Amino acid sequence: MALVQFATGSLAVTLAFAGGLVVLGLVAFAAARGASAARAVPAAEIPDWSVTVAAIEQPGMAVAVTDRANRLVCANAAYELWFGSSYAPPRLQVDGASAEGLARAARAAWRDGAGESQTIADEENSWTASVVRAGRGENYLVWRFAPVTKQEPLNAVVKYVTGAFGQILSAAGIEVAVVGPDGVIRAASPGFARRAAGDEKASMAGQDFTTLLRSDDRDRIYFAREGRKGSPQTLVHVPLTDPGSSDVAADQVPALMLLIDIGVGIGGWGNESRGQAPQLEALLEQLPIGLAMTDRDGHFLFANPAFKRAAGVQGRHLPPYPSDLVVPEDKTAMSDAVRRYGQGAASSGDMAVRLRHQPDTPVSLGLAGVRGLGDAAVLLSLADTTEETRLKHQVAQATKMQAVGQLAGGVAHDFNNVLTAIIGYCDLMLLRHIPGDSDYDDIQQIKANSNRAASLTRQLLAFSRQQTLQPEVIQLPDVISEVGQLLKRLLGAKITLRTHHDRELGPVRADPRQLEQVIVNLAVNARDAIQSRGGENASGTLTFATRRVNSTDIRRMRDNEIIPAGHYTALIAEDTGGGIPPEHLTKIFEPFFTTKEQGKGTGLGLSTVYGIVKQSGGFIFADNVTGPDGRIKGARFTIYLPVHQITPDDLEKEKRIEEASNWSGGGRILLVEDEDMVRAVAERALTRQGYTVTTARDGDEGLEIVRAGGEFDLIVSDVVMPSMDGPAMAREIRKLAPGLPVLFMSGYAEEQLRREIDFEGVHFIPKPFSVQQIAAKVGLVLGGQRSGAGL
Repeated sequence: MALVQFATGSLAVTLAFAGGLVVLGLVAFAAARGASAARAVPAAEIPDWSVTVAAIEQPGMAVAVTDRANRLVCANAAYELWFGSSYAPPRLQVDGASAEGLARAARAAWRDGAGESQTIADEENSWTASVVRAGRGENYLVWRFAPVTKQEPLNAVVKYVTGAFGQILSAAGIEVAVVGPDGVIRAASPGFARRAAGDEKASMAGQDFTTLLRSDDRDRIYFAREGRKGSPQTLVHVPLTDPGSSDVAADQVPALMLLIDIGVGIGGWGNESRGQAPQLEALLEQLPIGLAMTDRDGHFLFANPAFKRAAGVQGRHLPPYPSDLVVPEDKTAMSDAVRRYGQGAASSGDMAVRLRHQPDTPVSLGLAGVRGLGDAAVLLSLADTTEETRLKHQVAQATKMQAVGQLAGGVAHDFNNVLTAIIGYCDLMLLRHIPGDSDYDDIQQIKANSNRAASLTRQLLAFSRQQTLQPEVIQLPDVISEVGQLLKRLLGAKITLRTHHDRELGPVRADPRQLEQVIVNLAVNARDAIQSRGGENASGTLTFATRRVNSTDIRRMRDNEIIPAGHYTALIAEDTGGGIPPEHLTKIFEPFFTTKEQGKGTGLGLSTVYGIVKQSGGFIFADNVTGPDGRIKGARFTIYLPVHQITPDDLEKEKRIEEASNWSGGGRILLVEDEDMVRAVAERALTRQGYTVTTARDGDEGLEIVRAGGEFDLIVSDVVMPSMDGPAMAREIRKLAPGLPVLFMSGYAEEQLRREIDFEGVHFIPKPFSVQQIAAKVGLVLGGQRSGAGL
């Protein structure tokens, strides 16, 4: 710096030079520290998921990696195409049985290192899923999904014929060719090529099968190239019929042609070589299609493993006759067909039969008369469609459940309009009568029965998850206490009701009236189970308990892949009614499934419970309770509801709602409803409360009233209406009068409607409603608008 000062003679230049040296020193120090830090963290320890993604790109297979929290870490393109990046296994959008299978596989993989392969399906596709545990700390699961495709029997047969197995058969004197329905060879064994063309490497594909053979005056068959110098052949024709195409004739499908040297017999079948090695049996044992042989009288001679699997044969022993495999109604037809093919001319065909182990699913059974093996015989062919049938049943069940849910929701919605009118007119009539009048009790009876009908529609909507809930922040013990007296009357004197509650239970956010229905349904179910076991005077115990479940407990549970980690309050109902048969455990939540006698149950009770719990964001499980001796003593239902964290905003909102409920300031209301009865009841109810009501028959008329200059404080509208529905009308009105509140009347789920209606200031009231309920709700909405309750 002294040199710089001497050379320049300027103090400013000297200071600038000194500052530059300081900056360069700091940069060098920072670079050294960065290099040291880089050396401190080896690159190998930083996961490079891009490399993993590149490595798992496999054509025709979806691969995904998840962590301990079941979060999707990475996935290849096939996974994102088939399942989407929003879902991580085992929580995929598949049917119920598939979801349970994935959950079991995940638990086994975390525990044992690998899970058992599972076949999963949605409404359109099916896959084979496998999972293994991986990673340096074994903190990841690697999932692989391969699509299940219908196997083509012809391709599998060609693989056997042209491979080493075909050479083994040729050495034993059996030549094989696959021939199309046009008589042209598709594939042939090497031995067939050697004897027919002189070169075992010669390609026989495309040649006419019959031109390679000749017959003598005794109808014995020879290879044309060998002539009479060769050995005579026995020709066995096996149609490769696709069981899924029962309408295709046997002469229109490819066939397996077996040419067997005379002298190569089948033990017990031929006269020329009785007792020789059963080479044909060896071939049929290895083929992937199910084949069996009977004599001319219909007695089973043998069947390969594929046939036994397809026919549901347990163990090694076949029944005496093929007709023993089918349902009683098909036995006669089966016996006649086997006898006809065994005693008539050589021919082939197929027939539809229903097997004993799956009587509801007809299958196609191929039959072919076999000649040249000594006594006449019949060859039967059957494909193993067990997995395909299971997937079809799963898809059919899922489709049926969806269709029933849609039907239930539609019927309940229409019925709710009728009940709204009946209940409303009953309320209006009760305003003109007092207790003691001759008509008062009759009107009360009408209203009581209407409320019972409304309860039934709520059950239908609960099953289809389309009911409108009115959730509140509550404690489960309070709900149980509210229905305690009712439960004692329902259970009777012989059944003891016990309750037990943990301390410091977390509050839950749910509809208390719907939770009461859950508890009552579980109690009635337990009572019926106890009485069905020991009669109407049977004694037993029903216990309702509440438990505090934290996130650590969830991780230890066997169902932790189904329930997300978090804090829950559990409601447990346990009875001594003898338990649930294992075969019914997977069906008890289905609608209309009941084990009760005719007229003693609708089968809607547990499906209603399931719908309410799921719509409340909870989970429900059913299992059996065993005693010290290992015997099942009763059933247990466990419901998990997420704990709701109360915030200061919740308390402030409750305060504003209480202030809004005291509203009595009147207002101008536009009432839009296409059902005349409902519109008349709502209009009279609101007019009696001092509101100025203008009515419209549909959305178009309501919109025209507003466009004509009508000014309103609130719109009360139905949701589903002809022409223009309620949400569409509300959107158009909001363009003319921004911020105008809307109260929708509907029997559909509030959550579902809120997803479809994407603007603020929307409120809901479920149908059916009473005169008092519609008046109170309108007052609450208008009061909330004035006080800012934000309902």
